[in-house]
Amino acid sequence: MSLKRYRNELIVLLASFLMLVTLLYKNAQHSSQTKEAASIQHEISEFKEIVALRKVWVDTQISKKVEKLKDLLPATKVKWGNQGKKVTAVYAELSSTELNKLISNILSLAVEIVQLDIKKTGSAYHVEFKCKW
Repeated sequence: MSLKRYRNELIVLLASFLMLVTLLYKNAQHSSQTKEAASIQHEISEFKEIVALRKVWVDTQISKKVEKLKDLLPATKVKWGNQGKKVTAVYAELSSTELNKLISNILSLAVEIVQLDIKKTGSAYHVEFKCKW
């Protein structure tokens, strides 16, 4: 008998509870869609970066560009070793301007730097450089 008395209040309470549940569900779905969209956007940007890097790494002119490092400085300061797609170079008695020129050229190449040792002796620099591509 008491349930009949509060029947309308129970219906309103049940409807309010269902509205709250649907609001929470809607917010959860919206946030998951936003996260998924951000994740997809991140994956797209990574894929574009991979494609751009692939274009750089597939360049067939890399070996010619690396060979330019040999002629960049006087031959008396360069000891050059080339084995396929690996280069070993030792530069001795470099001035600071020659060192800066060499390093800027090395860093502009699309190669994997295996070793880059720079040692200063007095006012001259000694550089050991190994790379592969």
